[in-house]
Amino acid sequence: MKTAFPTAVLVLALSLAAHSAHAQWTVFDPSNYSQNILTAARTLEQINNQIRQLQNQAVGLSNQARNLTGLDFSALAELRAALAGTNRLIQEAQGLSFNVTRMESEFARLYPDAYAASISNDRMVLDARERWQNSLEALRTATRMQTQAAQNFAVDEAALTDLVDRSQSAVGQLQATQATNQLLALQARQSIQAQQLRITQDRAVALEQARTVAAQERAREMRRRFYGDGTSYTPQPVDFYSR
Repeated sequence: MKTAFPTAVLVLALSLAAHSAHAQWTVFDPSNYSQNILTAARTLEQINNQIRQLQNQAVGLSNQARNLTGLDFSALAELRAALAGTNRLIQEAQGLSFNVTRMESEFARLYPDAYAASISNDRMVLDARERWQNSLEALRTATRMQTQAAQNFAVDEAALTDLVDRSQSAVGQLQATQATNQLLALQARQSIQAQQLRITQDRAVALEQARTVAAQERAREMRRRFYGDGTSYTPQPVDFYSR
């Protein structure tokens, strides 16, 4: 009886082990296992792609933020101040007016093609004095413009240095564009100043030439008045003893 019980237990254990091994062999499917691995690999690749897309979007947003970052520097105030200074010099100019209508009227009076007989000698002297004053004021204005332009060189140099430095260190498109626009504004201001300087210099030369022509006409008129109508005196013999 004692011998039969261990034998039965051994048989039952072997039977259960065989059944368990058979059951495990039946559950494992190599084809399904391979498919699951491929599915997991594809899912992982999709996740990696999504991560890369999110990273690219983050980089794009960062670039957009840099491109939209404004330039924390502006030289426009200095440029406008320099231009206002040269404009003020022109507005303060004395002598012949820069206004077209007034200039034409004054020029016709002071620089006539010919003097009318009704113009007195005193009036011609006063006009000559006024023409001299106009030439002097034109030269003074041109000299002041030259001095102002020389003073603006230091301001322009500092603005140019700052703008070039900020253009080279721009972190985005907006900063680079703004720096470039300010550089163009500096160039435009210098061009306007050069035109203003040229205008005042040419004006001084033109007024001096006009004064020379007017002086010649005045001298001609004075000679005409001195000699009269041109009829010379013809001496006649006089006989004091004739009756």
